Amino acid sequence: MLSSLTITQASEKLRNKEISSVELTKDCIAAMEKKDATLNAVVYRNFESALSEAKKFDAKKSPKSPLAGIPYLAKDVFCEKGVPTTAASNILRVKDYLPPYDSTTTKRLKAAGAISLGKTNTDEFTMGSSTETSCYGVTKCPWDVTRVAGGSSGGSAAAVAADECIFALGTDTGGSIRQPASFCGCVGLKVTYGRTSRFGVMSMASSLDTIGAFGKTVEDAALVLQAIAGRDPLDGTTSDVPVPDYHAVLGKGVKGLKIGLPKEYFIEGMDPEVEKAVRAAAQSLERLGATVIDVSLPHTAYAIATYYVLCPSEVSSNMARYDGVRYGRAVRDPKNLIDLYERVRSEGFGPEVKRRIMVGTFALSAGYYDAYYRKAQKVRTLVKKDFEDAFKKVDLLLTPTAPTPAFTIGAHADDPVQMYLEDACTIPASLAGVPGISLPCGFTGPRAGMPSLPLGMQLLGPHFREDVLFQVGHAYQQQTDWHTKKPGL
Repeated sequence: MLSSLTITQASEKLRNKEISSVELTKDCIAAMEKKDATLNAVVYRNFESALSEAKKFDAKKSPKSPLAGIPYLAKDVFCEKGVPTTAASNILRVKDYLPPYDSTTTKRLKAAGAISLGKTNTDEFTMGSSTETSCYGVTKCPWDVTRVAGGSSGGSAAAVAADECIFALGTDTGGSIRQPASFCGCVGLKVTYGRTSRFGVMSMASSLDTIGAFGKTVEDAALVLQAIAGRDPLDGTTSDVPVPDYHAVLGKGVKGLKIGLPKEYFIEGMDPEVEKAVRAAAQSLERLGATVIDVSLPHTAYAIATYYVLCPSEVSSNMARYDGVRYGRAVRDPKNLIDLYERVRSEGFGPEVKRRIMVGTFALSAGYYDAYYRKAQKVRTLVKKDFEDAFKKVDLLLTPTAPTPAFTIGAHADDPVQMYLEDACTIPASLAGVPGISLPCGFTGPRAGMPSLPLGMQLLGPHFREDVLFQVGHAYQQQTDWHTKKPGL
């Protein structure tokens, strides 16, 4: 199956004329048509345009970028000119919002010659840890369809794991790329805040949102970041820090590197198979020449509470634009402006979005701002300092990506706090703005009537040191085969 190829493999075959981009694109479309009725990972299909672009690529002589002629999918929050973009919300879905411009990320991929196949499912406006809050319905885990794919980029993770595309785009605010990558058994990259442009991507929490990628290997994630990273004059939060040659570091190995194991990440209640797999990965890296030491990030326990004050506060501000006047569905015969706002937002938003708007509005209100929002910002500074102190002792950190494997659909439907705890291992890095990557490090063992599920480990690095994450992650994947296993769909 051509759709199971990595970017590196597909690009080489395209350059050598062993396959055409049309053949590769048709194979991804065939996989999507076969599997997605079960998975519900893709919410908009752009096949006609994709095949047209593939034909144009095949007519050219020599591709310059490794992404040229490669089909991909983007989470349904990336604006593409004239392509329906709904953030999986009824407030935009009713009229199929058509952006009049491209996001910087999809524009850069287009310039690199990558081919857009369509949009993937997400939690509504990326709010969730399971892709269960989508107006299109839940995305299912390719390894066990009674379980979630993770969230909020669950559609992108499931599509990559099921070979419905070669790579995919996602967004990571509190773990929305890394956690679904862990659940689905693929590689998920969260970049340093400011490494990639957020222009043209629907915002949830502006000081936390980052744009990243899913791939089948660490090498693929590096190739995608190479194409989309760098300062963007349209996004003032992007950085002037030069973009290194990520591919050049892949063969360096790990000899001489110091890797920290933070004791606060191996928490009570963690699935023992997760801990066992991550500690085994640490031993593998030691055998490759790295030094592994125990470290402490003492304010980790406060990260979730801090996140769920700051994130909803920014949500309450960002969602204000969906009022039926600037963006959002129309209503018939409103009595007045207040009636228009109330009906548009009460009918258009789902329960999780409403919950976060209420929490955020409360935290920002007069009389509570100092007690909640300001205090949370101070704790965020302490969490960030934990990472800065740790990176004076080690080159990077190794942790579990999620405390459990993929959980069953509806398991946390009546308990939002338990759902929030699913991001316990990913949220601290989001608050600190440091980069992280999740990659497969094992599978659950046989349990009664239950298929084996992938387990993920997380590598965290200092600001703008994605290159070290790629270096270590690639070395690990050269010695293991967890990333090569495929779900039996």
